[in-house]
Amino acid sequence: MIELRPFASLGGANHGWLDAKHHFSFAGYHDDARMNWGDLRVWNDDTIAPKTGFPPHPHRDMEIITYVREGAITHEDSLGNKGRTEAGDVQVMSAGTGVRHSEYNLEDVTTRIFQIWIIPSRTGEQPGWGAKPFPKGDRAGRFVVLASGFDNDNDALPIRTNARVVGASLKAGETAEYPLGKDRRGYLVPATGAVEIEGIRVNARDGAAIRDVEVLRVTATEDSEIVLVDAA
Repeated sequence: MIELRPFASLGGANHGWLDAKHHFSFAGYHDDARMNWGDLRVWNDDTIAPKTGFPPHPHRDMEIITYVREGAITHEDSLGNKGRTEAGDVQVMSAGTGVRHSEYNLEDVTTRIFQIWIIPSRTGEQPGWGAKPFPKGDRAGRFVVLASGFDNDNDALPIRTNARVVGASLKAGETAEYPLGKDRRGYLVPATGAVEIEGIRVNARDGAAIRDVEVLRVTATEDSEIVLVDAA
C-alpha cells in the first residue's frame, strides 16, 4: 500500500525566519490521521532564513535526525558538542534522559532541512550527538544507510531505535530497490526531483507512506535525491 501525501496537503506555519511544513501533527498543526507512521513521529520540512535559527530548547526520549538539503546548520548543545552540518550530510541527536540544544543557520544563504523524529526503543540512557558527511556520489543509483539502530550498519550514524534512515541519488530512469519487509513501515520523501512507486508519482517534498511491501522499488522520473525512513 502506498498512500501519497502531497506537499500542498501538509500542515505548517510560516514564522518569518522559519517556514515549516509538517508531514505529521506537530506544534499548532493537528491531524488525527497523521499522528505518526509506526515509530516515525515527526517529519518537518524546514526552511530557515540566513542568520536565524532555533534557540536553546530541551528534548528527552526522542531520536532526532537532521538531513540538510541546502545550506548548513550549526548545532550546539548542553553536552558541549558543537558542529556544522552541510547540504547532503546528516546529524543525529539521541535526546535520552534530557538535553538542551540550538540549531542555527549562520550562513548567508537560506538553509533547508528535513527534521525527523523517531520514537526510541531504549530509554533511560545518556544523551548523545553525532554528525557525518555522506557524499551524494556514494549513493548514486542505490540506497545507502545514513542512520541506523541495527548493529550491522557500521557505516551509519547510530540511533537508539528499531529503524533506519536511508538515502539515494537517482538519475532520471534509474531504479533502486530497498528490502523493506511487509512487517515494516516506510516513509519516503524526495528532497528534489520526482519518483514513481507502484505507478504512483511522488514529487519533490511529497510524502509517501508505505506498508505491506516486501521490496520497495523506486524509479526516478527526474534526477532525484530521496530520503526514506524504515520503521517498526
